[in-house]
Amino acid sequence: MLLTLGISGCLGGVGSGLVGISGGSGNGGNGTPSLGFFVQPNATDVGRVITPAVEIVVRDSLGSTDSSFTGGITISLASNPTGATLSGTTVTRPVNGIASFSNLAIDKAGSYTLQASAGGAASVTSGALTINPATGP
Repeated sequence: MLLTLGISGCLGGVGSGLVGISGGSGNGGNGTPSLGFFVQPNATDVGRVITPAVEIVVRDSLGSTDSSFTGGITISLASNPTGATLSGTTVTRPVNGIASFSNLAIDKAGSYTLQASAGGAASVTSGALTINPATGP
């Protein structure tokens, strides 16, 4: 049986056994977290809140949810062919590794993608999101 293990960072220890993994600034052994869409944005109408809330998961260098990361996560329009505005709370801090954006809305019909970023380094782009023309009151 062949077992392959990939590890990022520095390993330290004395004798047999793994004592610790380090690297970066201490966020799960990784100075820059990786991000993923835990809940992708769903289609909605112009000006309506995107539901369910868009959620971003912060992952450490081993791919686990990084519940210790407390930096701000920013969400914005990645593709914006109509010059639309994304409204709502666009910067939040994760709780237990998940940042939730519960009041996002887009003011023009079209197809968009959202981008989430942390610290100006890590970023992730959503799948396509359709905003439909308003259908009534």
